[in-house]
Amino acid sequence: MAVVAKKRYESLTQETAISLAIQLSLFSNEAQLVCEEIGDGNLNYVFHITDQASGKGVIIKQALPYAKVIGESWPLTLKRAKIEASALQKHGEYAVGLVPKVYATDEHLAITVMEDLSHLEIVREGLIKGESYPKLSTDIGEYLALTLFNTSDFALHPFEKKALVVEFSNPELCKITEDLIFTDPFFDRDTNDFEAALQSEVEAIWNNNLLKLEVAKLKRSFLTEAEALLHGDLHTGSIFASEEETKVIDPEFAFYGPIGFDIGLFLANLIVQSITREGKQRDVIHGHIHNTWVTFSSKFTESLKQSEFDLFNDVEGYDAFVLEKVFRDSLGFAGCELIRRTIGLAHVKDLDSIENQERRILLKKRTLKVGERLIVSRQEIDSIDAVIELLGEIQ
Repeated sequence: MAVVAKKRYESLTQETAISLAIQLSLFSNEAQLVCEEIGDGNLNYVFHITDQASGKGVIIKQALPYAKVIGESWPLTLKRAKIEASALQKHGEYAVGLVPKVYATDEHLAITVMEDLSHLEIVREGLIKGESYPKLSTDIGEYLALTLFNTSDFALHPFEKKALVVEFSNPELCKITEDLIFTDPFFDRDTNDFEAALQSEVEAIWNNNLLKLEVAKLKRSFLTEAEALLHGDLHTGSIFASEEETKVIDPEFAFYGPIGFDIGLFLANLIVQSITREGKQRDVIHGHIHNTWVTFSSKFTESLKQSEFDLFNDVEGYDAFVLEKVFRDSLGFAGCELIRRTIGLAHVKDLDSIENQERRILLKKRTLKVGERLIVSRQEIDSIDAVIELLGEIQ
């Protein structure tokens, strides 16, 4: 992997992005390069550079020093670009073929040059259109099992694992997660964003002390349990896929945290699809919810039984204890994600793009109910099938 030698940050343009690709020798001298900026521009620039003759392409992603959706009053660390590239490389060691290849990085320019995934579709966009992605849950279940196990104390010498905890310290972006997922939606904060028709449901959340106590426990877990190297923002907008292929992108929120967090966020985004779909289309999503957990748990348990660093791995009941904690945590984190995606700062297109206001509000209320139940009842929900049953009960 190449490292670009440049010392001063400056925003790339389409022209300088092409120059950088040439400098890195990513294309032949005869290449006819064109460049398009394809990012939303809120946190990053994303340049797609293509050789018109061969069709070969690369992606150059550059972190911005602030959140454009808010303005320069919300500065963001450029270190997140290095975190993202390092996480892609580390996860790529274990989940081979499930993350894009990294070709080059530059810490000062805050860029990552990586594999072109333009032949794939963002999963959120496809799911909204009714796509099924038959391999999605198997691939993501394997990705979760492989990345979370192999970066944990179960698979690493304590010295190696603790060194990685330091390397992936990501306090600035973790603070965003702490606020936007675990704090702001549960209090009357200016960052919250919801329709007036949800006012009573939102106030009920703010006044629900039992719910807030359980969220406080989940936040404490997020703050203190450095179990494995997380993606940190694993939603359906961070995954590209087709019927044959799946790639996980954008781990700029990566850090060492509780194993259940990544699982919970992904499940929550599938649950939103369950809430917005009907009939057989809904059954497809329920199949993905079931298969994600089954694939993860079976592969994680298989690896756990072979762990050379945890001498308790062959003690009867130990693997069940480990998986039960991960499952309960996943449900709680999923509930927090559902609530924040409905009334917090960052929403999801799955819900917000529903044009019929009456239906949109109904489904948002349903999403809040599911989120609350997953949080407060997570100790009583004993299986992934029970989660699917819950989705059928809340109407």
